[in-house]
Amino acid sequence: MRLLLISNSTMAGEAYLDYPKHNIQKFLGNEKVTALFIPYAGVTVSFDDYAAKVKAKFNEVGHDIESIHNFDNPIEAVKNAKAIIVGGGSTWQLTKMLQDNGLIEPMVVRIKEGAPFIGWSAGSNVACPTIRTTNDMPIVQPDSFNVLNIMPFQINPHYLDANPDGHGGETREDRINEFMVVNPDVYVAGLREGTMFLYENGNLSMIGERNCRIFKNGQEPYELSAKDDFNFLMK
Repeated sequence: MRLLLISNSTMAGEAYLDYPKHNIQKFLGNEKVTALFIPYAGVTVSFDDYAAKVKAKFNEVGHDIESIHNFDNPIEAVKNAKAIIVGGGSTWQLTKMLQDNGLIEPMVVRIKEGAPFIGWSAGSNVACPTIRTTNDMPIVQPDSFNVLNIMPFQINPHYLDANPDGHGGETREDRINEFMVVNPDVYVAGLREGTMFLYENGNLSMIGERNCRIFKNGQEPYELSAKDDFNFLMK
């Protein structure tokens, strides 16, 4: 498998997909790839507009996309995909539409056959065993929380340390610790904005200047940098 799992699409003050575009270009290679884009996480944007936005950015770095919502047979589109791209938005709607269209198993098969997979935000969440570490409100109800399970650990994208002044609720770390209590055997990686996981040649690494926060039940959360070994998360 080859995976590029990005925490967020946009850094404050930057254009959409600008900070990871060169990572995407390098990941897909110098020869033009027309990837299959899955816009299902888009709720407040039409799928046409979402696809156009992603297409423009991929074109900037020599690649292209076709959106799955324009295919009469989405399962066949997945089976024939040169690469699979899943954008961010609502993890709940994304999961429901993947399940409703019968795409989970075909996507897993195609990714394991070698089709490169790129996801950001919700698109990274669905690479995990479940979506139970998403930050999103459950605006729709999928059949289950189970998704691609192409990696054995959970990601919390957009991970934040901050507890805003005047906020009396739980922090992100509090919520992840709750997850750890009831899921004691699962690692959670708090993937801060501006960072991403790269998995290729059997090796998992992190790209970005910010640290990743690692959670495991019975251990104090700890920080790893891009220089550290992340392969223990794949075991």
